[in-house]
Amino acid sequence: MARFDVFQFRASGVPLVLDAQASLLSSLTSRVVVPLVPAPLATREQFPRLKPTLMINGEAFTLITTDLSVVPVRDLGPLVENIEARHGDDILAALDFLFSGF
Repeated sequence: MARFDVFQFRASGVPLVLDAQASLLSSLTSRVVVPLVPAPLATREQFPRLKPTLMINGEAFTLITTDLSVVPVRDLGPLVENIEARHGDDILAALDFLFSGF
């Protein structure tokens, strides 16, 4: 598992989650994840720096950074793709804003 891998999610109404945990910690049995919601369904969530829109397999998803959580690895579905190269800066900016306010 690598940081910024996107997985299908087997629990709740969230179709995808982003693995936000450092790759160095991939041997742990849990992962820090951030839900990804289809952008058209997240219109109330528009706050671009905190909740950026990311393209995954040609579809727009909103990163719901404020709903960050920890889940067991067993709850993660199949790997969809890693988005670090395309969206790493936006994801880090959202996490920095969440934790430090800037």
